[in-house]
Amino acid sequence: MPWHVPTFYIFAPDLNRFYLMDNIRNFCIIAHIDHGKSTLADRLLETTNTISEREYQAQILDDMDLERERGITIKSHAIQMEYLHDGKKYILNLIDTPGHVDFSYEVSRSIAACEGALLVIDATQGIQAQTISNLYMAIDHNLEIIPVLNKMDMAAAMPEEVKDQIVDLVGCKREDIIEASAKTGMGVDQILLEIVKRVPPPSGDPDAPLQALIFDSIFNSFRGIIAYIKIVNGTISRGDNVKFVNTDHEYKAEEIGVLKLKQDPRETMGPGDVGYIISGVKVSAEVKVGDTITHVKNPCDKAIEGFEDVKPMVVAGIYPVDADDYEDLRVSIEKLQLNDASLSFIPESSAALGFGFRCGFLGLLHMEIIQERLDREFDMDVITTVPNVSYKAYTTKGEEIDVHNPSGLPPITHIDRIEEPYIIAQVITLSEYVGSIMNLCIDRRGVLKNQVYLTRDRVEVTFEMPLAEIVFDFYDKLKSISKGYASFDYYYTNYQKADLVRLDILLNGEMVDALSTLIYRGHAYDFGRRMCEKLKELIPRQQFDIAIQAAIGAKIISRETVKAVRKDVTAKCYGGDITRKRKLLEKQKKGKKRMRQVGNVEVPQQAFLAVLKLD
Repeated sequence: MPWHVPTFYIFAPDLNRFYLMDNIRNFCIIAHIDHGKSTLADRLLETTNTISEREYQAQILDDMDLERERGITIKSHAIQMEYLHDGKKYILNLIDTPGHVDFSYEVSRSIAACEGALLVIDATQGIQAQTISNLYMAIDHNLEIIPVLNKMDMAAAMPEEVKDQIVDLVGCKREDIIEASAKTGMGVDQILLEIVKRVPPPSGDPDAPLQALIFDSIFNSFRGIIAYIKIVNGTISRGDNVKFVNTDHEYKAEEIGVLKLKQDPRETMGPGDVGYIISGVKVSAEVKVGDTITHVKNPCDKAIEGFEDVKPMVVAGIYPVDADDYEDLRVSIEKLQLNDASLSFIPESSAALGFGFRCGFLGLLHMEIIQERLDREFDMDVITTVPNVSYKAYTTKGEEIDVHNPSGLPPITHIDRIEEPYIIAQVITLSEYVGSIMNLCIDRRGVLKNQVYLTRDRVEVTFEMPLAEIVFDFYDKLKSISKGYASFDYYYTNYQKADLVRLDILLNGEMVDALSTLIYRGHAYDFGRRMCEKLKELIPRQQFDIAIQAAIGAKIISRETVKAVRKDVTAKCYGGDITRKRKLLEKQKKGKKRMRQVGNVEVPQQAFLAVLKLD
């Protein structure tokens, strides 16, 4: 449909030319994990000659080694392309987004900075759960949706079937769906044409006070914090004095520019431009993603809306292996938080592990990625405690206490009730796996809310279940039950009353608080037994017996023993009276007893990680 917008000319001295604001298009790509977003982004950059052949490498926007190894996008990336159509030059700003459920916060930020979205769907797999949740997010922001059917070159593609699903979901016409293959480049020209035709240009006023949205930030050890911005209203020039609205700090815009493959400095930027600003900020807390930048002299009336603080779903403690590294760990996590605003952390201490941080993550994959990045990017050796969720404990006096770890739980006599967070889980699967998936969800205390047949053999099942039940291995189990076909998405609902107990692990009567968990009473016995068995395998044998016990309060529910490494002291007795052997064994027994009193048990890091992988 034709777009009638006021024509604003923005003068760009560094280009020595004018360009039209209605020639700008800001769009993102949303899709489920592994549906070909990054490959499609590569083709768009190639087709618009944004990258040369020398610079080309597969998944060029995934610049982290971790992203390349795992084949997933972790960070959202912005890049500007130039596209010629009917003799006009269009500026296309692509903001690439991750597909995994744990990185949905990255997706929400990218969507807020765009006017249109390419909805990429794999022709061999059809619509998946994450596609639906990201699509709803885009619709909430009034984005123009362009459906793209990817992987059409594959023999297993089911174009007609998947097109029916897209029409049902998006409500578009069949002819609006673009058939494409990111691998071969088929349909890429049509995608670019549709972006220019259908995505509306940004609607901003260059004469209004400056309003620029920070949608991401990175840390550069030479230049400080670089904030990625989208200008909504007004213009900004190099050297302007600017103010961050929420934090109320003032800075000078030392350098501004747009994001090509590398940063491309500009003198002036106007409404609709997506780029970066370097203002010499050194403290990470001063740059908040979602903040608004404005001029000091002529500030805007109010900040840009639509950003909220992210809620962590999984909480775990991160401690340095060497206590002297505590400060280094704090600096490393702060730098990571700049690059990943969904990571939250507060200092805490543990009797077993010393000083560390209680960190909030969006999910288990997010936690794993942060741990890996700490190791690779900052060379930090860390111990991660058992992940859990935050509970609310209400005391008999009517106080409300947020419980992040088992040691924060008040004495059992003072607790009136404990509430735990619940989620709505959506699983999309083939109809033949519905029975076993329902059994899995019901075993995890799920309550069936809805069941909808999307097509003849694809079902969407909706459950309400406690978040704590999906924190460990729910996703892995779901994938193995459905042979990899089921897709899973969830969103937070509310807190509900729960029957929880604190399960402690004791080694020779000493409690290991890093292995304590808050767990549903019905699952405590089974979990405690499996924990003891696993620890028996992992804890190395000492010169004395090690008793591993699982306890609820004062009640021991399970026990395993790691037998001592023994020297055969009776080997030198050959013949003679039995009392000679007995005397030597008694002497050894006394030594073992004395050693047990002074010796301590080292719990290896694998033991903490093994708890996550209990089958």
